[in-house]
Amino acid sequence: MYVVVQHQILNPETAYPRGQALMSGTGAPDGTRVLQFYPHVDGSAAMCLYETRSVGDVQRFVDTTLGDSSINICYEVDSEKAFADRPLGLKQSPAPVTH
Repeated sequence: MYVVVQHQILNPETAYPRGQALMSGTGAPDGTRVLQFYPHVDGSAAMCLYETRSVGDVQRFVDTTLGDSSINICYEVDSEKAFADRPLGLKQSPAPVTH
């Protein structure tokens, strides 16, 4: 399944360094990886798309990793209605596939 995470960044100086673990997949549940990362230019928010086995896996992963530096809202994507194209100029995801 796909899960979107809306991050309201409360402390960018703490959240973004911690977020490196999310991007690299460090400590990710089996079958969970980040596919897309869209940070706000001022650092106050970010949106991420994950491939995962459950919303709960992603919620626990981001909440544990980011702690009190971010408020994280996770929801399952309706893959029957969703669509996407990879925007030009964005780099490939650094996160490995976990099994």
